[in-house]
Amino acid sequence: QVQLQQSGPGLVKPSQTLSLTCTVSGDSIISDTYYWSWIRQAPGKGLEWIGAIGYFGTPSYSPSLKSRTSIFRDTLKNQFFLHMTSVTPEDTAIYYCARIGGGDWGQGTQVTISS
Repeated sequence: QVQLQQSGPGLVKPSQTLSLTCTVSGDSIISDTYYWSWIRQAPGKGLEWIGAIGYFGTPSYSPSLKSRTSIFRDTLKNQFFLHMTSVTPEDTAIYYCARIGGGDWGQGTQVTISS
């Protein structure tokens, strides 16, 4: 059974960096079958894909967030990470990590951008 466990702060100040970790158990993040993604849902809005990292470790990003986003991984710890710089209150959302193709999601992290 695949499990994705998210961790990271729930409150970030404007202009600072949002950092989240997704720890995976039950599958390897270097599996060549799935993409490991970050997705968010802002209040009153639909799901927004942030980006993903696949087998070769090369990330892909939403064009609208690419300039501020970094997704990377630690294969020894079976973890992947989201960093988003220069956050604003518009980045307030529930953030999810997910195994795309497998239908597995983390528990979600409410991240609020506020001073």
